[in-house]
Amino acid sequence: MKKRNNYLNIALIALIFLLLFAANNSLDSYKIRILNLCAVYAVLGLSMNLINGFTGLFSLGHAGFIAVGAYTTALLTMTEKVKTQNFFMESLISPLNSFQIPFPVALLVAGLISAFIAFLIGAPALRLKGDYLAIATLGFAEIIRIILNNAQGLTNGALGLRGIPRTTNLYWSFGIAILTIIILVSLINSSYGRALKAIREDEIAAESMGISLFKHKTLAFVTGAFFAGVGGGLLGNLMGTIDPNMFKFVLTFNILLIIVIGGMGSITGTIISAFVVTILGEALRFLDMEKQFDFGLFSFTGIPGLRMVIFSILLMVIVLFFRNGLMGTKEFTWKSLFKYTSDKPLGRKGE
Repeated sequence: MKKRNNYLNIALIALIFLLLFAANNSLDSYKIRILNLCAVYAVLGLSMNLINGFTGLFSLGHAGFIAVGAYTTALLTMTEKVKTQNFFMESLISPLNSFQIPFPVALLVAGLISAFIAFLIGAPALRLKGDYLAIATLGFAEIIRIILNNAQGLTNGALGLRGIPRTTNLYWSFGIAILTIIILVSLINSSYGRALKAIREDEIAAESMGISLFKHKTLAFVTGAFFAGVGGGLLGNLMGTIDPNMFKFVLTFNILLIIVIGGMGSITGTIISAFVVTILGEALRFLDMEKQFDFGLFSFTGIPGLRMVIFSILLMVIVLFFRNGLMGTKEFTWKSLFKYTSDKPLGRKGE
């Protein structure tokens, strides 16, 4: 059974890359960009779901880790000439101003720095619970954004960074997304993952069984921040330009929207929701345009921000009618797909 599932997983990954090859050669740049965003948001959603969904922590500081990853990858992959053009008001600090490293190494470094910052933040913050933890992590995210906005010699301040190499492509974004899924599935199915779920269900009972709450919460928080940093690096090198205003609370809200709609504690749900929300967000972009729309039976005038209103209503509907999200805590498995063949119960003799 396990060997069969491994073969099927390998075949599925091969099929995905074949489809990516076809998409890369047949779709226009706009559609390819949307597909890249879907994969990047899947990585970001999975990283936040590990913290909020599987461990039960109410963290709202994800935008800060994404920002750290985006700026780190950008600064490590930009050429010396482009850095000089960006930092015209104040020179970039040494040694960042004089070297450039390959994109995959920069992503790894971005993830590690985000994880380290998460460890420093988690030491005091993870001793809090519920709303207090949410407020603390949101505050730390704002602190990170303010630092990015004022550290002129490191981040170029409010001017942001331009000319970032557009290295992120379909292979990188989907490859990192698949790698993230493999690592998180392995973690969740391990003893550590079972401990995280136990903490989510009942902290007191989990602690009474010998589970170290602080250790496992820190593990989830740091791991989620690592993948948030990697996702931020992918996002920055996809957009080609970043600034501190990109990493406000709205970004955290968008990621939270993805995991709530998909299901808190469902990897499959997060992936499905990331694609649906990202594609729907682009499809509804016309709602933010200030012009008249006529749909026969009714007409309305678009206003800036109306798209987010629609998303908020969608979130309310999901919460009211699908309290656990579209997938809840369920996952897609090969066993469930072939349950009518491989898992069909044996009948009695003579039947």
